[in-house]
Amino acid sequence: MSSTSTISSIYFIGIGGIGMSALARYFKSRGAQVSGYDKTETALTRALVNEGIAIHYHESLELIPKEVDVVVYTPAIPAHHAERVFYESNGYRVVKRSDILQWITEHSFNICVAGTHGKTTVSTMIAHLLRDSQYGCNAFLGGIAANYQTNFWSSEREVAVIEADEYDRSFLKLSPDIAVITAVDADHLDIYGTPEEVEKAFVEFSGRLKPGGILIKQQGIASHIRFSTAASVASVTYSGQSPLAQVYATNIRVEAGTYHFDITGTSYAIQGLQLSMGGLHNIENAVAAVTVAHQLGISDDAIRSALANFKGVKRRFEYRIQTSEQVLIDDYAHHPEELKALITGVKSIFPGKPITLVFQPHLFSRTRDLCTAFAASLDLADEVILLPIYPARELPIEGVTSEMIRNHMKNEQVHIFSKAECKTWIEQAQPAVLVMAGAGDIDQLIQEIVNNHPSQTHA
Repeated sequence: MSSTSTISSIYFIGIGGIGMSALARYFKSRGAQVSGYDKTETALTRALVNEGIAIHYHESLELIPKEVDVVVYTPAIPAHHAERVFYESNGYRVVKRSDILQWITEHSFNICVAGTHGKTTVSTMIAHLLRDSQYGCNAFLGGIAANYQTNFWSSEREVAVIEADEYDRSFLKLSPDIAVITAVDADHLDIYGTPEEVEKAFVEFSGRLKPGGILIKQQGIASHIRFSTAASVASVTYSGQSPLAQVYATNIRVEAGTYHFDITGTSYAIQGLQLSMGGLHNIENAVAAVTVAHQLGISDDAIRSALANFKGVKRRFEYRIQTSEQVLIDDYAHHPEELKALITGVKSIFPGKPITLVFQPHLFSRTRDLCTAFAASLDLADEVILLPIYPARELPIEGVTSEMIRNHMKNEQVHIFSKAECKTWIEQAQPAVLVMAGAGDIDQLIQEIVNNHPSQTHA
């Protein structure tokens, strides 16, 4: 089976994942019967339930549908999960999330955004530019677009914007017409083993571009990485500010928290762009998105208008408290390079103000493998609070704790707190510029702090 048109009933194991929920919404929009399991109720699963998708939160063979065409699971679901075992043992069609994306995109024009960081923001920006300009697209995103409060939308136009996930080599099942590669850094070493294997996977991804396709790559990606593209594939480099790239931003300035800039390309230029999403790294992300829109023939005026009203992505440099006394910025950063970009971006908007950063490390293996790099990035903040490591899909690794990061840091203003201790400390200290980052469940702690803040401001 490689056609989604014949699927009338589909079940998702791990439906609350950001990528899984986008697929669930896709099938719901096409009239299929959609249901699923997740171990935790979240705002996202509640939204799915409100959209008519049945979800339960306990492994239960009594609650799962027995009449179902396809069962989809996320790589985070272990092989011994009772529901997965049942379906696999009884002859059901059981596939990974990446298989479904492959089926969906077999007959569409695909814009696939890959990279060890930045891909969620870039793919959401691209999808927004296409939607706002009336060009149209089907969007499968790894974050909630603040403009639309969803990670999926559909269009009659057979164009798909897809966040291409490198975890578990999922992106190697996609066939891009346009591929964007934002970064190639060491990550997911629990899957790949070495940084070199990560690089090889991105090279293989670039080789999946269709004849006549376009590779849009970040100019700073290591020069020794030779992307594998056919002779018919065009290649464009982009950057935030480097004139070594073929497309880059110029005349950057900040006015009232909004970035104003121009984009200069080898054969074109767009003046008077505005971006209200904080962080200098997001100007670079905007350059990538605008480059895609320009390649598709979208007019400068439509690009300019769409970018100006882009509200960002939930948990990507998102202002949760914004008063004259205090700012709280929520970000999904969970890799050293992301933290470095985040802190640098905050400093560009709040120069001279001390920055307090709360970080929840994600995965024992990532903490172990990138400990020194985490310490160097976190040292850029004035004061740091480290929460316990969020295990996600992993079991603890002996000796791997948040203490490992602190022991490599030069900054002496570092605390290791539980979430409860962190909440108390923040409510007492009321730091003026507070940044809270991580890919685990830190968002629940952030929501508690926002709810208890005197202003009750939800920016």
